[in-house]
Amino acid sequence: MMTLANNLALVNWEMGTYIIGFFALVCVALIFVVLKMIFGGKKE
Repeated sequence: MMTLANNLALVNWEMGTYIIGFFALVCVALIFVVLKMIFGGKKE
């Protein structure tokens, strides 16, 4: 039973890490686009 729980926790943790990493990349891309738009608008 403990082995099963450990395996499940490992899989969930790995999946969570991938999801967090993907979400972080998307957030950084959105922030970059917004900043580019703001600075681009100020220059014009």
